[in-house]
Amino acid sequence: MDSILVRGGQRLTGRIPISGAKNACLALMPAALLTEEPLTLTNAPRLSDIRTMAQLLESLGCEVASLQAGRVLVMGAEGISNHVADYDIVRKMRASILVLGPMLARDGHAVVSLPGGCAIGARPVDLHLMGLERLGATLDLRDGYVHASAPNGLRGGLVEFPMVSVGATENLLMAATLAKGTTVLRNAAREPEIADLARCLRAMGAQIEGEGTETIEIEGVDRLHGATHPVVADRIELGTYMLAPALAGGEVEMVGGRRELVAAFADKLEAAGIEVEDTADGVKVSRQNGGIAAVDVETAPFPGFPTDLQAQMMALLTLADGVSRLEERIFENRFMHAPELIRMGAHIEVHGGVATVTGVERLRGAPVMATDLRASVSLILAGLAAEGETRVARVYHLDRGYERLEDKLSACGAQIERVSERAA
Repeated sequence: MDSILVRGGQRLTGRIPISGAKNACLALMPAALLTEEPLTLTNAPRLSDIRTMAQLLESLGCEVASLQAGRVLVMGAEGISNHVADYDIVRKMRASILVLGPMLARDGHAVVSLPGGCAIGARPVDLHLMGLERLGATLDLRDGYVHASAPNGLRGGLVEFPMVSVGATENLLMAATLAKGTTVLRNAAREPEIADLARCLRAMGAQIEGEGTETIEIEGVDRLHGATHPVVADRIELGTYMLAPALAGGEVEMVGGRRELVAAFADKLEAAGIEVEDTADGVKVSRQNGGIAAVDVETAPFPGFPTDLQAQMMALLTLADGVSRLEERIFENRFMHAPELIRMGAHIEVHGGVATVTGVERLRGAPVMATDLRASVSLILAGLAAEGETRVARVYHLDRGYERLEDKLSACGAQIERVSERAA
């Protein structure tokens, strides 16, 4: 098992290329199950979660080819030979539930294990199941598996989500493309990943309107065809790297990023005294000699402040002048990074879904442990600004969501390296 070793105190200067979005790619890949023709995704990120999804698709009979060093994925499901998504694969990654809608829509039956993923709260799949039932599916939960059937095919209907769910919106969006009649999704998620999936499905022949709004309308078609689609830039990776010069000082341009992908987050950065500038190639962030101002943050569905940037933002606010309040309104148990930041000298108090951060003059390097994907990178960011050496253990979480992080940061002047536990 590897660790990441960071020696703090180095100002950052340079450019960081932003990869394709992991969360977008994980939703796009199951769309290959909707057609017998090949689906090609370009600008794909090279991450362990992507490999896990490829493994899951292959287990269902889909051929997956990785080209151009993993930047291009070609998937062909001429036929679905196995309709059981096994626990041994699904448990590794929550996004695995997204094969349920496509399989059910195309062949009328599917058996999918209840999913796993990061331990950041229950994140139930009940909204996925409720929506599929509204489209005529019969569901039975037993032995940890969802047994779904629609022998006469899915039929269009009204699905009104009681709360916003990105995954449920994605699952229902895919399923509805082959349902008979019109499906209306209300209180749908508005994330860029949803719009990206809709663009891909439309390129495959789907009839979709309203993506990016709270109401999406899908007119079912008899069949979809193959397509080539570029994966949208990863807004969480973008926001994460925007925080690197904010913490360490310096100036870094995020190539391929767009402010509109992280507008609420960028607004908070500017409120904290960090300079954010649009460029011809992306977004530039700088902090030269000024301090960091305290700000309050409340996570919310897009276009609000992303829950997936809360941990990283907390790392910045540990060094702010004053008291900041972070309220987590999406997932429970998502302050598990706070005790590790405290080990580095941060002053943080957590009460339920609210963390109060009183800024300190400096952080100190320490051995810390990652508890989930975003927590792991928040500790690395803190290490960039800390005095001395920070060793972040259990970084297998990191590899699920960040491609070549050490290379990207070291190219801008960070002293960071991956080391094996044996070498530790």
